Amino acid sequence: MNITKENRVGEIVAEDYRAAEVFKKYNIDFCCNGGRSISDACASLSVTPEQLIKDLKDRLVQHNGEEIDFKSWPADLLADYIEKKHHRFVRDQIPMLLEFLQKLCQVHGENHPELIVIFNHFQASAHELTQHMYKEEAILFPFVRNMLKDNTAGKELDSCFGSVQNPIEAMMAEHSAEGERFEEIARLSKNYQAPADGCRTYEVTYAMLRDFQEDLHKHIHLENNILFPKAIEMEKKAMAD
Repeated sequence: MNITKENRVGEIVAEDYRAAEVFKKYNIDFCCNGGRSISDACASLSVTPEQLIKDLKDRLVQHNGEEIDFKSWPADLLADYIEKKHHRFVRDQIPMLLEFLQKLCQVHGENHPELIVIFNHFQASAHELTQHMYKEEAILFPFVRNMLKDNTAGKELDSCFGSVQNPIEAMMAEHSAEGERFEEIARLSKNYQAPADGCRTYEVTYAMLRDFQEDLHKHIHLENNILFPKAIEMEKKAMAD
């Protein structure tokens, strides 16, 4: 893969997910802000575009046979994967995290008031993500599947939302909001480092929150940088043929 300063961060990760490790190293958001170029991403950081590109190339020449080429998947398969892996993960983790955070607030909240703020942020995120996933599963993803199943080329696409770009823009805005919310949770928790007086539950809860954020990054990346562009291209082709 030839990488230049003009390549967009999200596109690079879409081509090879191993690039995500390099972007995470420099705290470069590849999901919600994946539309930035290498140059723009480096503008406010200490790393130069040249050094970042070198690190990316060094990482991408390595191969362990475990990477999945999501970009080659058809849109319906990718939607199924997102639902079964990432949506299910979110739904499974939310009840446990709410329970653990509430317990931490009761036991440690007086000495660590940031826990109350973290709990409120996560509670809001749990509500918003639940609604967000429902909209994808009930409206957007079925439309994407139908574009493939019904062979819609040359037909008028029937939807309740006009162009598929409309719900996609709404979903991407919600992705950005949740990405920002978790950046604040990471900041409040000192990047998920339990304090010296933290109990085992404190450590486990912060580790679970870190895993939740990392899974959310992958989840958003698959939608913003791969599934949504595929859906837009499919619609354009159907309308043009």
